[in-house]
Amino acid sequence: MKAIVIGIIASIFFSSTFIINRSIDLEGGSWYYSASLRFLFMIPFLVLIVSLRGGLGPLFAELKKAPIYWLIWSFVGFVLFYAPITYAAAYGPGWLIAGTWQMTIVAGLLLSPLFFMTIEKGGEQLKVRQRIPLKALWPSLIILFGVLMIQLQQSEAITLQLFLLSVIPVTIAAFAYPLGNRKMMEKCQGRLDSFQRVLGMTIASLPWWLLLFSYGFVVEGPPPSHQVLQTFLVALFAGVIATVLFFWATDLVRGDAENLAAVEATQSGAVLFALIGEIILLSGKLPSFGALIGLGCIMAGMIIHSYVTTRNKKPIQKSLPRAN
Repeated sequence: MKAIVIGIIASIFFSSTFIINRSIDLEGGSWYYSASLRFLFMIPFLVLIVSLRGGLGPLFAELKKAPIYWLIWSFVGFVLFYAPITYAAAYGPGWLIAGTWQMTIVAGLLLSPLFFMTIEKGGEQLKVRQRIPLKALWPSLIILFGVLMIQLQQSEAITLQLFLLSVIPVTIAAFAYPLGNRKMMEKCQGRLDSFQRVLGMTIASLPWWLLLFSYGFVVEGPPPSHQVLQTFLVALFAGVIATVLFFWATDLVRGDAENLAAVEATQSGAVLFALIGEIILLSGKLPSFGALIGLGCIMAGMIIHSYVTTRNKKPIQKSLPRAN
């Protein structure tokens, strides 16, 4: 239950991504800077936090052990996650981006067979492949139904071009984020805390962000001051606070596919918070009755997830899970 609450709080801060990125687009900002500046701004915050906690040494030791691994999965977990989202914000409204992003709920479940965990059986430790947790799947489908209800209210606005330029990139991001996150949890096996892991992935993805920033500078010129400020806020709220909280929550239940799915499902709260934020800050339209039903389904799915994962514990969860 603790991990789920932390995940919900993370979704509040993460919703700022959709609101602020949409605001940037409405003011004429480039997605090149929205993506790259967020992670460039994150580094000083994270370095300060990790250094105060005495974690820089262990982090760099882990980076030296497998630099290629860090480069690859940080690219998947951060670059293929955030670059498509900011790209999509240039073509689609915030409600569409936030709604499509909820595919990450089912994506996390479908990725389970790609990972292993260690269980104790007959006094021996055995590595077994995780299965898709069906008990966590049906509450996730309720959440996705709610998301679909919200999007149907605006279906007449979705053109083929909008689908190709916004829905598909966000779908890629929805699979990349949990995949990169889980791969790094698998590699670190609890040796690094959430702050260290986020900083490590940010450093490992730095070459890609510098390349994207440089390309944007050549094509668009220097970023406008309003975009620099707004991207700084995204870096603080979504990049540092939300990401660290979410990684902390997933760390608490790593190896447990059902609880991990429940934590990942809490990110559906970003739809609700993004909708409220757009109404208040960007003068967005009030949701229709159908959209309210959708929001109710999202919240119901989150509650059911919490109930299912805290009630039906299996003996296998008493073992200490380890990734392959």
